[in-house]
Amino acid sequence: MVAAGEIRVETEPGLTVVRMVGEIDVALREQASGSMVAALTGDGAIVVDASEVTFIDSSGLAFVMQLLRAAREAGIAVTLRDPSRAVRDVLEIVGAASLLPEPDDEVPTPVG
Repeated sequence: MVAAGEIRVETEPGLTVVRMVGEIDVALREQASGSMVAALTGDGAIVVDASEVTFIDSSGLAFVMQLLRAAREAGIAVTLRDPSRAVRDVLEIVGAASLLPEPDDEVPTPVG
């Protein structure tokens, strides 16, 4: 049986990408745990790519928020890349949309 969703971690030099695909729900609890460890021990900043998420429930949201909290405690920057409408809607409903900045939302460093 093909899983309805997936959380995987991909590393690039200086960057760890947590890619969420499909339905992100309680069925992915073990993947979420492994992905969190891999992301937090990766190389550099973390980008959560949520562009292919079709559904996210409270356990999926809890994974994202726990990752954000653990990364911040470890001094690791986290951004959200191209969240799908499903992810944006849930973040807005729970009042967490501003907690995960999208790369374009980052405040530029002043020059001079």
